[in-house]
Amino acid sequence: MITVGYRFQPSSRHFIGTVEQKQREILGNQIQNTYHLFDVAVERQMTPRLSLTGSLPIFFAYRNQLYNPRGEYRVRSIGDMTLGGRMWLFRPPTESGGNVAVGVSLKLPTGKYNAVGTARDAAGNVIQATADQSIQAGDGGVGFAIDTQAYRPFKWGFMGYFSGSYLFNPRDTNGVSTFRRRRGEEVMSVSDQYLARGGLARAVPGVRGLVVTFGGRIEGVPVRDLLGRSNGFRRPGYAISGDPGFLYARWGYVFSCSVPWAIERNRRRSVTDIANGFHGDAAFADYVVTLGVSKRF
Repeated sequence: MITVGYRFQPSSRHFIGTVEQKQREILGNQIQNTYHLFDVAVERQMTPRLSLTGSLPIFFAYRNQLYNPRGEYRVRSIGDMTLGGRMWLFRPPTESGGNVAVGVSLKLPTGKYNAVGTARDAAGNVIQATADQSIQAGDGGVGFAIDTQAYRPFKWGFMGYFSGSYLFNPRDTNGVSTFRRRRGEEVMSVSDQYLARGGLARAVPGVRGLVVTFGGRIEGVPVRDLLGRSNGFRRPGYAISGDPGFLYARWGYVFSCSVPWAIERNRRRSVTDIANGFHGDAAFADYVVTLGVSKRF
């Protein structure tokens, strides 16, 4: 099976903790990030329970940075590749109609993690400066991820679903300069990441192949990694979103769309924030658009 995915994410709403910094928009000094992420994933079914997986992201990002080194940064690069496998705990189809899968994958540092852009320093000189960590296509670390997905039928035609993943990044920092002056923030951290989503799905009566979904979603970066140290600059925190969407199966393809809409955003204090008695901010998105198309051969 081949799946091509697309994610669009504009972010410009700044938060410290769960408090929005509304003055940034009023003063016109908010940072605007725009992401376009394409992902090509391949899954090879080896047995009814076991499959091998691989994915390669293609990343485009833009950032207007209003502090030094100030400028407009654009990054175009492949992202970090993943290779792995997934196994269903029960041989499909199951008697209950539900199942649970567990997967493990290796993340390789194929994405550019030291992209630069043309900017101006405090003296007004034109320089080549490192792009902000938030728009780097990779993180420079070899990591591994554990993921799970599950589904189960309920009454009245509803199907419950859940998926989650946690990326372990044991590397501490990647050595790339951030141009920041606070102690401990001189280089970028290589952070863990997590994502979980779940909800209910139901076929639409009278419309062949159409399924609507609604659930919740949380994704973020932890303050401290589960493996390794957590030094360097990072923006830990999470976004909780409502997650409506639909699936449409036709002509041997499955088309999908979801638009998670943020309910809560929280920029937590990092290890360096705590050490420096500070609480940094982060720009979050109001919404994310995800599209996908899959074809099984």
